[in-house]
Amino acid sequence: METKFYDTIKDLDWDEVTKSIYEKTTEDVERALSAKHLSIEDFKALISPSASKYLEPMAQRSREITQRRFGKVMQFYVPLYLSNECTNHCIYCGFNHNNPIERKTLSDEEILAEIKAIKAMNMDNVLLLTGEHPKNVGIDYIENAIKLCRPYFSTINLEVFPMKVDEYKRVIDAGVNSVYVYQETYNEKIYKHYHPKGMKSNYNYRLETQERLAQAGMHRIGLGSLIGLEEWRTEMVFMAMHLRFMTKNYWRSKYAVAFPRMRPAEGGFQPNFIMSDKEFAQTIWAYRMFDNDIEISMTTRESRDFRDNFVSLGITSMSAGSKTDPGGYAKPDTELEQFHINDNRNVKEMEEMVRSKGYDVVYKDWDKILN
Repeated sequence: METKFYDTIKDLDWDEVTKSIYEKTTEDVERALSAKHLSIEDFKALISPSASKYLEPMAQRSREITQRRFGKVMQFYVPLYLSNECTNHCIYCGFNHNNPIERKTLSDEEILAEIKAIKAMNMDNVLLLTGEHPKNVGIDYIENAIKLCRPYFSTINLEVFPMKVDEYKRVIDAGVNSVYVYQETYNEKIYKHYHPKGMKSNYNYRLETQERLAQAGMHRIGLGSLIGLEEWRTEMVFMAMHLRFMTKNYWRSKYAVAFPRMRPAEGGFQPNFIMSDKEFAQTIWAYRMFDNDIEISMTTRESRDFRDNFVSLGITSMSAGSKTDPGGYAKPDTELEQFHINDNRNVKEMEEMVRSKGYDVVYKDWDKILN
């Protein structure tokens, strides 16, 4: 019987893992910094409080690894929200089924208007997003949206509801390059508290999504946690374990990670745990050392100054000119936003910033072509 990632973590106690992270010493950190191949224990050390004294060498190591593996380039992508309809009741999300917001799903004509507006921004790498509404925004709708986008973009990525293997094969055939699915929190005991109703309330089905993606043959697979729900250091360890499991068992796919920090949204949910800018930086550098080949993205949830500083420090892709409301490029409507944008610069301003750092901007994904 095939081993699943859940089998490797089901007997782990969340609090015990947290305790093991906080017990890491400066000696453990120094050992991790000198290791050629990092173990999970090394990763724990690098995100532990003890590593806060070693941020400078971590930053330098992250820069060196990233430039060696990816060169001095930053890939731009743009999110295109197709729908904010959702049957889930995630208590932290602006699209929560219970939130009294106007619901909108884009028609073919509206999708084409969004495409036209995005192409005018010179973007060639699009990320399609939706809420989770199987009836109104199911696989047929997603497949159709991909086919509408296909003639206009060299790279199409998805961040939508988890699908079955045969459905992922359909979106691959339609032209999808990457799929990102965030577990939000790996803490199984409290997962249901944050996701009380809807398909997303099924912890195991969501956890196994990356495995189904790999079985379908997806080129790039994204993993992520939402920072603000549970102890972030513990989340990062479980996600690192998930990443290591996937790269070991499904090595034909490429992988990307993201750990967005919670932003203000409809519903007014307040984060339970705060990750400071320094701690966010520490986590980026720890992941870069843990896996040299992963792609790490940074969204417009982060401030402009913070994003500016990370062009050369481990990030490989950034969103630019983003709107988080369906139809937001052709006809902006902040009432439909999933969350409030932090960095509002347009694509031209972002490109000028990246080039001022001595980096080039890439608007499409050459990786699949070169491979």
